[in-house]
Amino acid sequence: MHVIGGTASTALAERISRELGNAPFGIPFTKRFPDGELYVRVGGRLEGDDVVIVQSTRTDEDLVELLLLEDAIREAGAKRTFVVVPYFGYARQDRRFFPGEPVSARALCRHVELDADLVVTVDLHSAQTLSHFTKPAFEASGIPAIARMLRERPIDLLVSPDKGGIERVRRMAQLLDKPWFALEKKRIDSEHVELSLPASLPGPLEAKHTVIIDDVITTGGTIVEAAKLLKKHGVGAISAACTHGLFLRDAFERIKAVTDEVFSTDTLGNPAEKASVAPDIAQILRRESPS
Repeated sequence: MHVIGGTASTALAERISRELGNAPFGIPFTKRFPDGELYVRVGGRLEGDDVVIVQSTRTDEDLVELLLLEDAIREAGAKRTFVVVPYFGYARQDRRFFPGEPVSARALCRHVELDADLVVTVDLHSAQTLSHFTKPAFEASGIPAIARMLRERPIDLLVSPDKGGIERVRRMAQLLDKPWFALEKKRIDSEHVELSLPASLPGPLEAKHTVIIDDVITTGGTIVEAAKLLKKHGVGAISAACTHGLFLRDAFERIKAVTDEVFSTDTLGNPAEKASVAPDIAQILRRESPS
């Protein structure tokens, strides 16, 4: 099995190759033509081999690169192509809200799987997205990666910033054997929310080392408000953790100003990257591609 790392996920791809027993690892050659179009070329002998492409699709450019890499791998004679999309862009639009809208998640699933035999992604916005694939598709979780890191820290309490993350924080609490609760959230607009404590808590909050757990941090508004609310009620150290750290504009700095530590997994390169999902992705690849 060969592992190819796209420009959006080179470091993670190399980690996955190590988890797969130091599988051959390569980085494609890329350049831009004068009109801005992308050129890619993969090297090495791939005929008759299974090839893993690792490429997050945060931007449109990342997506085009992934599609070109898939075609290049097929042209190189690969036996099977396994596509790993750690961060699956456009997944938030998983249904039509108004007439004339596309179901973006479905559209991207159709295109990504065209030259793929199997697709693996991590912590989709909605599990329903997997149903749009017609080929085998699997979702790894960032929770075990974060839990492996948190075991090395003196954690007392886990918090979800809203009820939508209850299953996520509950699973984390089970892995770490820690108490948890979810905040009540009322969204004002795309960047502003109102948060409050739930009616019942698992115990006193005073001086507790607390971790706020989320799947994606985008603008940081929810995390900042959650940290301010928890501080108001006397918690001790506060950390913020997520699978996908987008950290748009000044989000990372704003969160750092109200927390003691910020960390994410390595699905997207960012300053908070401290936990790796490589073991969890490699486990799926080994399970689904027996030699």
